[in-house]
Amino acid sequence: MFLNQFLFLAAALFCIGIYGVLARRNGVLVLMSIELILNSVNINLVAFGAFHGHIGGQVFALFVIAVAAAEVGVGLAIVLLIYRNRRSIDVAEANLLKG
Repeated sequence: MFLNQFLFLAAALFCIGIYGVLARRNGVLVLMSIELILNSVNINLVAFGAFHGHIGGQVFALFVIAVAAAEVGVGLAIVLLIYRNRRSIDVAEANLLKG
């Protein structure tokens, strides 16, 4: 397979993720869109690493996966806090939690 195919796949995933972050109001869907963006970055890292014959891309992809796992944990905790206080996971209501 060619490098271009991986880059087009990553670009498509990145665009879908950006659309999801900008257009969605649901907190869980926003987190899923951020995961799509991070996965597109992982595809780019692994594809360029394999293209150049270095393992560095795969190592950085593992770091991105670890950061994504931490982001999901913190993000879901915030979404649960918003739901507990407002009975909705609409991210537009998150500014109402200010004291």
